[in-house]
Amino acid sequence: MAFVDELTIEAAAGRGGDGVVRWLHLKGKEYSGPAGGNGGRGGDIYIRGVRDIGLLARYRGEKKFAAHDGGEGESSSRDGRSGEDLSIDLPVGSVVHNGNTGEVFELLEEGQRVMVLRGGRGGAGNAAFKSSINRTPLQSTDGAEGEHATLHIELRLIADAGLVGLPNAGKTSLLNALTGASAKVANYPFTTLDPNLGVLHGLVVADIPGLIEGASGGKGLGHKFLRHIARTRLILHCVSVESQHPEVDWSIVRQELEAFEGGVLKDKREVIILTKSDTRTPREVEHLMDIFKKKGREVVSVSVLIDGEVKALAEELGRLLR
Repeated sequence: MAFVDELTIEAAAGRGGDGVVRWLHLKGKEYSGPAGGNGGRGGDIYIRGVRDIGLLARYRGEKKFAAHDGGEGESSSRDGRSGEDLSIDLPVGSVVHNGNTGEVFELLEEGQRVMVLRGGRGGAGNAAFKSSINRTPLQSTDGAEGEHATLHIELRLIADAGLVGLPNAGKTSLLNALTGASAKVANYPFTTLDPNLGVLHGLVVADIPGLIEGASGGKGLGHKFLRHIARTRLILHCVSVESQHPEVDWSIVRQELEAFEGGVLKDKREVIILTKSDTRTPREVEHLMDIFKKKGREVVSVSVLIDGEVKALAEELGRLLR
């Protein structure tokens, strides 16, 4: 099933039940007063956070969600039943935009439950209108419509660290080596079409699809995934030493990070990882590391073919993230 990280649905809270006109009849008395009950309230719409990043894909064929309506009032001044609420499960990290009001709701924790649409109130029965000057009220009111809206859902992965870089920078191979994940790897651009996740010392690492120049403005496959690193604590910026111009490669991606959504990623901590270090001599790798260190950047090197380097990097990243 394809990964889905954006979805638009229609949702409607329940309508309130109508109030009713009823009369209380007691044995031996022809009339004993109004007894029409109020309508029940309509059900509310909630969103609830669950740990399943593939959940949105299941909703692609189900775009309309509705809570139950309230029941109409009953005799003997009894209120109608309340409509059943509806909870829509969404992946933790989802941001929900109400297209009607502009409200924004976020799910940041598993089990978090947020009401997004309120059900309509129930109408009043004739018992509610009884007064000293109106002892036989004949009026009742209808229930109110529940809130309804177009909800746009956007998933922003909650990961501890995000791997970014140009296509073929070695991100997916590194994720697999560090975490034991089994994400697809191949020697052509845009192998990664969806984010991949792995776990390192109990911490979640996300491999973000390769970025290209202009990504923050909507160019290429990776632009919509930039938002997935908005909540990471650490950016792991992979730069391949196979490239003829590693500095330029780093600069291209760095510019896209800083341009995204007005610079929300600009000040996030970044560690540069020089990948595929086995393709250069140790002296050449050291020279490249010095270039980035002079820019005030944290930098390490690694080859996924050298177990000792992978283990050392895993320990260092675990230390940084803890």
